[in-house]
Amino acid sequence: MDAPGVAAAVAEAHRREWAFVLAATVRVTRDIDLAEECVQDAYARALATWAEGGVPAKPGAWLTTVARRRALDLLRREVTLRRALPLLVDDEPAAAAGDPFPDDRLRLVFTCCHPSLAPEAQVALTLRLLCGLSTAEVARAFLVAEPTMAARITRAKKKISTARIPYRMPSVADLPERTEAVLAVVHLLFTTGHTAPAGADLIRRDLVERALDLARMLWALLPGDADVAALLALILLTDARRETRVGPDGRLLLLAEQDRDRWDAAQIAEGIDLVEQALRRRPRSRHTLQAAIAAVHAQARSWADTDWRRVVDLYDTLAEVWPSPVVALNRAAALGFARGPEAGLAALEPLSAEPQLAGYGYLPAARAAFLGELGRVAEARQAYQEAILLTENAVEREFLAGRLAELESSGR
Repeated sequence: MDAPGVAAAVAEAHRREWAFVLAATVRVTRDIDLAEECVQDAYARALATWAEGGVPAKPGAWLTTVARRRALDLLRREVTLRRALPLLVDDEPAAAAGDPFPDDRLRLVFTCCHPSLAPEAQVALTLRLLCGLSTAEVARAFLVAEPTMAARITRAKKKISTARIPYRMPSVADLPERTEAVLAVVHLLFTTGHTAPAGADLIRRDLVERALDLARMLWALLPGDADVAALLALILLTDARRETRVGPDGRLLLLAEQDRDRWDAAQIAEGIDLVEQALRRRPRSRHTLQAAIAAVHAQARSWADTDWRRVVDLYDTLAEVWPSPVVALNRAAALGFARGPEAGLAALEPLSAEPQLAGYGYLPAARAAFLGELGRVAEARQAYQEAILLTENAVEREFLAGRLAELESSGR
């Protein structure tokens, strides 16, 4: 097999199998850093071995075997053994045959979301370990600088080691209080896959499917939890549009341009049912409100039929429950659709002073769209140029460049 083909196969295995391989290796090493080292060695070995013998039928199983063997070799050395064994105590019995939750990924999520860790560290560490995201990608998801995120992840790993946080599922009694952090992880995992922060593809299907899989696991584990129902609903309703977000020519299609007949009706029906279950609970959580917003879009027969007033009302409530600059940005966009571009632009103006949005391309993109509608071409052009500079996803960047070209060709 030629080098480019092998490299592509290894990259695909990284996207699809990283979480499985790492979680299985952690079970052997009980040391996250050592497990990461062994898994990285396995992927490096794959580049050489697959070039000679071809890509195995089950790349994940091959990588897991190699990583675990490497870990066992290291653990046989007495010094490493003494250092590693106390770090992650796995005193939970081995999963029995037919156990509905034998997935090591879920164990890894709950380990990383232990209450001893700060909430932001819980989410960051899980994205890094479970998804194999680079530190730069995790930093982008949090809207923070890469060195800040690197330090945060390092501190979280050290905390797991020094506190001897166990690699196991929490008890049933502890599950509810541990769930919010896990939901935040799964939600960020989904959003990172739904619109990839960088790269040639708009969607990272592997991350979307992994998030959906984990959300379903959590719903099976906690079937009466309204927040879990809401998160699963949010993922289902948003992902129902997956196949219509990019046109045959590779161009990004906005919600107004998508063929709603091609949306996944089964996912929408399941999501709506889950939203209704979650809405019965008071007070309503951020996941419930976000799912309710997604439901408004999913139930609208066309863009023109969208109940934008309802969307704005939901964002108003969400801003009270979960205030954040990104929520304010989404509310401003909805306000522009509900009351006109001047109202949307006015709501966007104060957000330019938000430090968290300084490198967020969606803010100047929203400004550009509203400015263009108002005929303020010079300002719109500048906003589009800023958005392009801040956007690293190729599909989104090409879309913005197209909008800029249309603006300039209009001659206004």
